Amino acid sequence: MLKATLEQWRMFKAVVDAGGFNQAAVLVHKSQSSVHHAVHKLERSLGVTLFENSGRKVRLSPSGELMYRRADFLLNEAQKLEAVASSLQQGTETQLRIAVDIVFPATLLYAVLTKVSEEFPLLRVEIEETVLSGANSLLKQGNVDIGVSPFPFSEGFSEDLCEIEFVAVAHPQHPLHKLNRPITTEDLKSHRQIVVRDSSADRKAESGWLGADQRWTVSHIRTSVDIISQGLGFAWLPLAMIEPQLQDETLAALPLEHGALRKSLLYLSFGDGDRLGPAARTFIGELRYQLINLPSSTAHPGLAGPAADNA
Repeated sequence: MLKATLEQWRMFKAVVDAGGFNQAAVLVHKSQSSVHHAVHKLERSLGVTLFENSGRKVRLSPSGELMYRRADFLLNEAQKLEAVASSLQQGTETQLRIAVDIVFPATLLYAVLTKVSEEFPLLRVEIEETVLSGANSLLKQGNVDIGVSPFPFSEGFSEDLCEIEFVAVAHPQHPLHKLNRPITTEDLKSHRQIVVRDSSADRKAESGWLGADQRWTVSHIRTSVDIISQGLGFAWLPLAMIEPQLQDETLAALPLEHGALRKSLLYLSFGDGDRLGPAARTFIGELRYQLINLPSSTAHPGLAGPAADNA
């Protein structure tokens, strides 16, 4: 038989989070006496002192600090349990929220979503285009159901999804192409690099070589492609995304001595698999199926030669 109730733990956590009994009462819409009673009853039932006397301020005892961490986990799990029950009660979800890193092939994403929509015609789909740690940030905040990211999600489930090829490119008339020899990292340092900003709130992640003395930072790869196509810099860009520009020679692969072609792993992630509805599970299954059945990639003609061989 449990000695404490979830409601008592909720009152205890509210006191800590709000910074006092009066503030907690406002937070949980209870009277101050009700909050006091719940916390004191919790202490008596457990035989543990949760708070220390510190004037007007509420301060956790050493035991209270430990119990707070456990109570926070317990209440989070209880919320997840109710969310699972709600999902089961509702059956098929009406909305699917997906965060997808902008380097993931759009045509593949659209093909998967088309299949899902055929099975769930009333489903509303929200797509968040993210960069670097942006997808995981949205997953952590609970703002999306599924994420596709270049980083594994440490607070849930992640699996290897696919590799994305990046190629170093610049406009054919860019000074780097006029060197007429294999390009070194020292050569790159003297020219402007175009990079894409992390879309998470913290913006802590960086990716790729970032050694150029001059750097322009943009918020989307399309902007980067536009800038480089005008001869204003160089960058590593997803090969699949810039194939039209390589074909019409708006862009050309740089003949780097090393690292002209790079690969980055993308991960499929979500927080709690039990909370995923039928549409979300269908999306994941179709995404895996589409990737398994992709034809083998072939080398792009613009990547032939020593630069590709040394990648």
